[in-house]
Amino acid sequence: MEENTKFRFAVMGAGHISHKFCDAASLIDDCEIAAIASRDINKARREAQQYGIAGAYDSYEKMLIEEKPDAVYIAVTTNAHYDLAMLCMAHNTPILCEKAMFRNACEAEDVFRHSKEQGIFAMEAMWSLFLPHIRKARQWIEEGRIGEITLGKFDIGFQAEKNPKNRFYNSELGGGACYDILVYAYDILTWLIGQPVQGTSIRALYTKDGVDKTDVVQLEFPDCMGVLTATFEADLGDQEQAVIYGSRGRIVIPHAHHGALCYLYVDGEEPVTWKDNETANGFVYEIREVMDCIERGKIESSTVPHDMTMRTSLLFDKIHK
Repeated sequence: MEENTKFRFAVMGAGHISHKFCDAASLIDDCEIAAIASRDINKARREAQQYGIAGAYDSYEKMLIEEKPDAVYIAVTTNAHYDLAMLCMAHNTPILCEKAMFRNACEAEDVFRHSKEQGIFAMEAMWSLFLPHIRKARQWIEEGRIGEITLGKFDIGFQAEKNPKNRFYNSELGGGACYDILVYAYDILTWLIGQPVQGTSIRALYTKDGVDKTDVVQLEFPDCMGVLTATFEADLGDQEQAVIYGSRGRIVIPHAHHGALCYLYVDGEEPVTWKDNETANGFVYEIREVMDCIERGKIESSTVPHDMTMRTSLLFDKIHK
């Protein structure tokens, strides 16, 4: 990138999550949001005005053609991710796509094939893996502070609004606990444990429309087991956490996907509390990752590689078989 030239993102979608992204981009000196598009032009214009964005569109393709951004952030509902990702591929535009990036493995395979064949960067927005408290927990594991890992658990859940027009329970909008929150549990726990998943067993409860509302997943690793619980039916409160057990102790991470704390308990030692006091907006880290990867000519992130997204897409296939 030329000196004094900012990295230009364009945003597809004008909702709650895009606001957080625009706010994060404003905290990065060499980054800007060049344009935003929504099917509702009024939403696009309001968000553009709020964040000082020059371009507002009601056509995603027109935005790509006219703005030619360095990358696009896809922030619409899950059902539209694949089509917009393929639209970006058709216009040779790198993508950062909100989780869950795809509804199934076929969508993932198609987009990542185009990414590799065309040399275009693509990454799922699994922002949690870049958060400092998650990085600290992994550091403790790699240092052997809790010994050999014996068990991993991740519980995540809240009471989602039971409104058929709401995306949570709307199958047409890509609703379901697996797409919305199980993806966090799977990606964070497998990343922390750092071993290949050798086996998976799943139990799920569904609405009459086939939307999964509670998922319980058992993961088999070479040296340990993992258990994931994700639900739209219960507010887990302070029980929403990840716990990594080892032969010498354990690591506890409250609200692992968006929190700031982690605790280290080692046998015979005083407990350690670590808190992230620096992060103002956690999306900053994934934005910087995208910028760095694209500037280096990479087509995928080493932290959130294509294979990670493929694994969760295959998990979704099992839940919705």
